[in-house]
Amino acid sequence: MAVLAACAGGTSAPGGVPPQPVRVIFFEDDSLALGSAAMDVVQDAAQTARRFPQATIRVLGFIAPDPQDAPTTLQARRLSRMRADRVLAELVNLGVPQDRIQVLGRGQAPFVDVPLEARRVEIHIGPN
Repeated sequence: MAVLAACAGGTSAPGGVPPQPVRVIFFEDDSLALGSAAMDVVQDAAQTARRFPQATIRVLGFIAPDPQDAPTTLQARRLSRMRADRVLAELVNLGVPQDRIQVLGRGQAPFVDVPLEARRVEIHIGPN
């Protein structure tokens, strides 16, 4: 399941990039799979990134906190990074130069997030 997050209106940021929504891709538990809805979000991000070649791109991966079977910090960062790398690979496949993209595995999302919402990758384009 994937959702395109809402965007606040505003003027262009430095470099002519208008404010962009944070694009969010959700994952099933312990999954790296991108379904058709997730691919729609990645394709939208790639199209925007190609339209604004000067914009920075950050891809941030997260996993859900699991108090019953808590992973180590290393395991959490590894899975969150693998999810972010999966999205990175698709962006590159869709024509976005890899050297424009910063990828981070952030590990566990804050526990206050609903578990499904915590299993996500965020795509930030521009200064957001």
